[in-house]
Amino acid sequence: ITAAADAWARGAAALPKPWQPQKPVLPVEGMRNVLITSALPYVNNVPHLGNIIGCVLSADTFARYCRLRNWNTLYVCGTDEYGTATETKAVEEGLTPQEICDKYNAIHADIYRWFDISFDYFGRTTTPYQTTIAQDIFQRLLARGFLLQDTVEQLRCEDCQRFLADRFVEGTCPFCSYEEARGDQCDKCGKLINAVELKNPQCKLCRGVPVVKPTQHLFLDLPKVSFVLGSGEGLGHRVVPLTAPVRSPQLEEQLEPWLEQSWATGDWTANARYITRSWIRDGLKPRCITRDLKWGTPVPLDGFRDKVFYVWFDAPIGYLSITANYTDQWERWWKNPQQ
Repeated sequence: ITAAADAWARGAAALPKPWQPQKPVLPVEGMRNVLITSALPYVNNVPHLGNIIGCVLSADTFARYCRLRNWNTLYVCGTDEYGTATETKAVEEGLTPQEICDKYNAIHADIYRWFDISFDYFGRTTTPYQTTIAQDIFQRLLARGFLLQDTVEQLRCEDCQRFLADRFVEGTCPFCSYEEARGDQCDKCGKLINAVELKNPQCKLCRGVPVVKPTQHLFLDLPKVSFVLGSGEGLGHRVVPLTAPVRSPQLEEQLEPWLEQSWATGDWTANARYITRSWIRDGLKPRCITRDLKWGTPVPLDGFRDKVFYVWFDAPIGYLSITANYTDQWERWWKNPQQ
């Protein structure tokens, strides 16, 4: 209080001059450099007040505070545009997925401008940089043996000649018998569903009856289970089923010390700590990173070029690619822990 009263008595003339960052904003030696990202809003709808208050406005408040402190600050965001929900919205409105993304990206940008959200850059995930960076990360994982190949049973519509993503299927919930359950979750009882478990499934596109067929997918080998090399593709063929309770020291022993340090020095919520601890306690499991969709980042591997990356693998990379669209020196923000 004494320091505040003293600063007030000395007046505005005694305040440090406002920092004017260069354009584009890049890390500066000797300064506190702050990179702020808002959670990427999904592109298939008009944002409402809850989206703005819970996401971009809180980050905007913090960005303005950082600039008032004369910290060198970059604030980026953008629309998350790949995934099944975009394809579904495109079917509903009779547009292509790209047209849907163009339409709602413009709506989002206009609304945030109206609210005077102080983004340094507002971008999107459907860009060449997104493809380049996502595929580069994929190739690095592949080269290091962190990917697995497996056969998955999936619903296929023979009339549409396509495997159906979860949200392109409706049927009767196997738990509560709700007749309009989606292929990923029942909106009545709230339980998660595997699409092949639905009773009386229907294709949402043509209302035809899909059949269960096998399809090949790629998995991120989170537990880093033992594998033998495949035939020239650099992929592992697992010697245990996906559901086997395998624990491996290779990734988990690297992850646990990092988590302990991050929990001690960071500001994790109690819920985030609890969920993360449960994942570690139960053992990490392989996660599928590909989908039989047309709208997404293409998988650059023979045998999988008709598939795209699953949005949970692809979308977080949007923070990097949006920064890359802002400046070709994006790695100075994302690969520069010293600043």
